[in-house]
Formats: sequence, structure tokens, C-alpha cells
Amino acid sequence: AGGITAVMAELAKQNLIDVTARTVDGIIADRLKPVRNQPDREIIRPIDCPHRPSGGLAVLSGNLAPDGAVVKESAVEPDMLEFTGPARVFDGEDDAVAAIGEGRITDGDVVVIRYEGPRGGPGMREMLNPTAMIAGLNLRVALITDGRFSGATRGACIGHVSPEAMAGGPIALVQEGDKIRIDIRQKSIELLVDDRELAGRRQNWQKPPDRVERGYLARYAKMVSSADRGAVLQTPKS
Repeated sequence: AGGITAVMAELAKQNLIDVTARTVDGIIADRLKPVRNQPDREIIRPIDCPHRPSGGLAVLSGNLAPDGAVVKESAVEPDMLEFTGPARVFDGEDDAVAAIGEGRITDGDVVVIRYEGPRGGPGMREMLNPTAMIAGLNLRVALITDGRFSGATRGACIGHVSPEAMAGGPIALVQEGDKIRIDIRQKSIELLVDDRELAGRRQNWQKPPDRVERGYLARYAKMVSSADRGAVLQTPKS
């Protein structure tokens, strides 16, 4: 249907890209000149008649994710765009997978998988197994993690929660049964626990031992930035 160049041509109609930007073979405007509208406009829709009025991803924020979290909004069923339920808390993917497989997760739950962020993993494991099991069992639940998802994820799966649990982010303070409210339309994610209670939990929180104590991964865990900053290595402070 025309590929990336055809998509760029549609974006250029509303000045959403800089067509004066230079590439190895000239400026983008020159590359777009030969583009013609394709006969099947359902594959690459015209920009004035898009498949969706907004992008497929949404960034949520709130007291559970002060620095943000990410959800693939386009893959969430309409009845799950607003969701409130009790937290089912797991300090790692493996424990969550076991609970789902044993039938301990039921409709209405909010599965929280933490200590899987850049530092906690270390390295943000992809939450493929729990998301696949939830979809396969047709469970009506939300999943929240400081880990990450692949592009194939569907459902109310919210990842990249920042700050992560290993850095003492609010996701580390969630307790079993706490109510969590998600409103994807309003881009919010809230832990329904009052500030005084959370302050008390923070005083009692202790950072768990590092999963890797030696070698490159241990070094990585000490130097990596938060997911909201790209999970890139930071220069050590002198």
C-alpha cells in the first residue's frame, strides 16, 4: 500500500513531520513527491479519517506511578478502560505465573508484579507468560508491573511503572487487597490508600537483596536509570 513513505506523506499533510529534514539521499519532501494515494485506503487510512483519533499507547500517572506507566490502550476492551479491583501482589513474575496457573486469580483482581524493573530484574523481563495465561484463561483482570511487555500484549496490562519497586517506588508499598483504580481514558492510575498509611509503610519498607550480586548484571543494576528515563546506564557520580 506504499509502506512507510505513504504513511509519512499522510503525516506531512498536517505538518506532523519536518519535510525539510535531510536524509542520505536528499530531503524528505523530495522522497514524498512520487507518493500517490493507494486504491485501498483501508490499509493506510487518510489522515482526516484515521482508524483511531489518538495513538495506540497511553501514559498513565498517579500516586502509584508518579513518573508514569504505559499501556497499549488500543488493545484494551472498552469495558476495561475504567477498572477498580483488589491488588494481588507478587514480588516477581514466577510467583504470579504460579498463582494464575493454580487458579488463585479471579475476575476483578488487579495483579501486581513488582521487582521486575531495570534494577529489580535486573533488566526488565518481558511479562509474556502472565499476560498470555490471563488472555488464554479469559480472565477479566488488570495487570500492573514495573517490568515490560511486548508489542503483542493485549488487555489492561500496564507496565514500566516508575519509579520501580527496587528504587522504593510506591508500587513497593502495595499490600494484598489494596484497592487500585485505573482510568485509561483519564490517563490515571491510583492506589486507594491514604497518604498517612503510605507514609507509615514507607518507613517500614526495606529494600530486598539484589538478585545478582556479582558480575556485569550487578554493575548494571547499580548504574541503570529508571524506565521513564529509558533504562539506560548512568555515569557514576564522583
